[in-house]
Amino acid sequence: MLLDELEHRAERLLPLKEFYRRLILFGLLSLGIILLSLALGILGYMSLEGQDMIDAFLNAAMLMGGMGPVRVLNTAGGKIFAGLYAMYCGFILIFSVAIFMTPIFHRLLHRFHLEGRDKTA
Repeated sequence: MLLDELEHRAERLLPLKEFYRRLILFGLLSLGIILLSLALGILGYMSLEGQDMIDAFLNAAMLMGGMGPVRVLNTAGGKIFAGLYAMYCGFILIFSVAIFMTPIFHRLLHRFHLEGRDKTA
């Protein structure tokens, strides 16, 4: 798991090159979650609203971006899906940003811990 790779507080700060590698890995994980969520939205619009791939992509992407669906929804299932998908996308936004920011926050906290340890020694 990615979190197992994080250095312990007693270890030295990770070299910058390795930190960038970690940041890219966490960024790719975050992007993967977003793309998987977009695919879920596309499938939902295609199956519940009978939209073609392009219209389903547009509606799912607009909902993920916080803009709302482009086409008027015609079925009760499509409307319920859109509401649930909108709430899910809000959660996914927070979740994916948290995943991406994890290495940055960890590095800052690790650096503060090392600086505090040096002053008390």
